[in-house]
Amino acid sequence: MADTEHQSPPPPQAGPVQFLMANKLETAMWLSRLFTVYCSIMFILPIMGPYAAMNFYQRALLANALTSALRLHQRLPRFQLSRAFLAQALQEDSCHYLLYSLILVNSYPITMSIFPIFLFSLLHATAYTAKVLDSVGPNSLMFVRNFLNKLTANQQNILKFIACNEIFLMPATVFMLFSGQGSILLPFIYYRFLTLRYSSRRNPYCRTLFTELRMLLEHLIMKPACPAFFRRMCLNSIAFISRLAPTGV
Repeated sequence: MADTEHQSPPPPQAGPVQFLMANKLETAMWLSRLFTVYCSIMFILPIMGPYAAMNFYQRALLANALTSALRLHQRLPRFQLSRAFLAQALQEDSCHYLLYSLILVNSYPITMSIFPIFLFSLLHATAYTAKVLDSVGPNSLMFVRNFLNKLTANQQNILKFIACNEIFLMPATVFMLFSGQGSILLPFIYYRFLTLRYSSRRNPYCRTLFTELRMLLEHLIMKPACPAFFRRMCLNSIAFISRLAPTGV
């Protein structure tokens, strides 16, 4: 009887088109992230001229805003016009970078401001890109898979670099204000964004890097070779920045 039984053939593997169509929201975020990466590269490497680079800068921020809005909708699908919903939304990293994109989209373009959205889009696109490659075939495009594996292996360093950009963009906005290239509201609005990143529950790298920078600076200024006036200035600056940090984190 066992000889007459036939094993049913395994179900056919879904192709890449079927996989993309079956996950429409994830696919939309993946495409918008890839477009953000493309526009960021075209801004960082202005091979088409400065005017085109400015357009790519705005397109990258708008594409990131779209990605962040879709991700926020995925995390909080039921919109409510209430204070509790707003407080919950402000805890989401996607809401932070939606605000980030809207804050900087009309500002003077600087390379430091494009790196966070470029690297976040690149990192977040890796997992879904691997799934798309799996739908094509288990050994398809190995050079792309190797690149994705290297990105994943260096994820912690990339996130620290992003946090460093987030922190040092704060004094950059002040410099832009005094150089006539930024709005008077930009430093205050960006400070609010930075406090949200400092309080982030899912991404502690901004908070961790603030602590590491403080410890490094305190170590340097406590050396005997450091002038006393410079030590006092640094200690006063550290105390001032510490007072600006959110409480209860």
